[in-house]
Amino acid sequence: MQINSPAALIGELKFDRDGLVPAIAQDAQTNEILMVAWMDRAAVERTIETGKACYYSRSRKSAWMKGESSGHLQIVREIRIDCDADVVLLKVDQIGGIACHTGRRNCFFRKLESGAWVTEFEPIKSEKEIYGE
Repeated sequence: MQINSPAALIGELKFDRDGLVPAIAQDAQTNEILMVAWMDRAAVERTIETGKACYYSRSRKSAWMKGESSGHLQIVREIRIDCDADVVLLKVDQIGGIACHTGRRNCFFRKLESGAWVTEFEPIKSEKEIYGE
């Protein structure tokens, strides 16, 4: 069986005009959606090569390895793309149980109830505990 190079695999993705594609991180065991981020070609390639989730920060205009400062790495178990090849799904093992920079298990901790956003769960750790700021 012939295995394509990362460059050939990445070539199948449809990046937006800024060279980015949205990426969903999903817990490989529970299927819980942990977070949504962006990836550029280099981030996708680094993710494939290292087996650890790497994303692109639109505000910093640079790639970042998830957990590089917090220690909450995402070990990639599976990579999928959607039918249009314009969204990446990463099935991951979330190290430390925290995916959100706010210290929560996932980034989707607010839900709409009776016309207002309600916080469903509190942080596991404070941002100060995670980042020392």
